[in-house]
Amino acid sequence: MNISPSHAPPNSADASLSFPPDWSYETTVKKIETIVTRIETGELELADVFQEFSEAVEYLQQCEKFLSERQKQADLLIETLLDEPEF
Repeated sequence: MNISPSHAPPNSADASLSFPPDWSYETTVKKIETIVTRIETGELELADVFQEFSEAVEYLQQCEKFLSERQKQADLLIETLLDEPEF
């Protein structure tokens, strides 16, 4: 299975953090940055700040899950390389 770094891993058992097919790490980080900027500039009403903050937390959880799964893949590859006999 060939997964590019900008695309999500397959859906996991944790449905609350499942990724849509077009999910992208880079796009999600940009969404977080946009939300932070909107909150910092004060352009939002207080109720909207809480809504945007909630969305940013969800995006951060997605990014954390993505990076965690990529780290596990990298660790597995390194372990596989270390376990292979030398020729």
